[in-house]
Amino acid sequence: MVGRIVKPKTGALTRYRSTSGRVLLGRMARHGHDEDPELGRNIYSRVAARLGQDIVAGVYPPGTLLPTSAEMCARFSVSRTALREAYSILSAKALIVARPKIGTRVRPKTEWNLLDSEVLAWHLQATPNEHFIDDLFVLRQMVEPAAAALAATLRPPAIVDRIAEAYGRMEQFKNGAGDLIGADLDFHTAILEASDNRFLAALGGLIHAALEATFRLSWQGAARIQDARLLQHGSVFEAIREGDAERARAAMAELLRDSIGDVRDYLSQRDAGLRRRPKSGDEVL
Repeated sequence: MVGRIVKPKTGALTRYRSTSGRVLLGRMARHGHDEDPELGRNIYSRVAARLGQDIVAGVYPPGTLLPTSAEMCARFSVSRTALREAYSILSAKALIVARPKIGTRVRPKTEWNLLDSEVLAWHLQATPNEHFIDDLFVLRQMVEPAAAALAATLRPPAIVDRIAEAYGRMEQFKNGAGDLIGADLDFHTAILEASDNRFLAALGGLIHAALEATFRLSWQGAARIQDARLLQHGSVFEAIREGDAERARAAMAELLRDSIGDVRDYLSQRDAGLRRRPKSGDEVL
């Protein structure tokens, strides 16, 4: 496989994406714009996003060469300059590497910058599997219980108030009547900030997309949060408010352990449903 130039897979999903991408990018090229008039993003960022999604979805597997520049320019109806800019974006994220007289190759997965917010988002858009979600929860289990313990030790009043406010919104929106995911995101990111550690606080921003996706999966589309999970969030908050670091650590660890179980249950149900779905060459997923 290594060194082989890979053409995009020709399934219905790829045809749909490819056609819609050509229509949009072709329209932009005909008008001579470097900016997307509808979405306000420059054209090479759009190309980078489409190729990034294809790479993480396995359309262009690691170790393979991308099609030639001429083929890529034709696919997206863009200039070589725009394509080079798109490749620069993907190179900075460690997804591809260009070699003179050889071509542009997809780098091994182990080299991809998974903490890049766009790379994470592309993975999550590509129907995340249990292994990928497990890896995310391993990271959370290493970081968030310790952050909760630090938050309980320090208890900065302003941020403790933010945690309380976020938890209040979670109670208010528990049945899906409002922005439940936003409330849960605020709850967890506030705890990371309450640790008074700039690296932990920055990590909250980096994994924002991952947190949002796991919340959606654990609640099966965020229709509601289980009462047991809401009570566990309350236990974390109470331990932080009362300054009990070890109880905060244990409560957060328990919450994460049960949440990954929720995600696994949902993924099993989703995959079983996909297996039962009738196959059709014209189906658009």
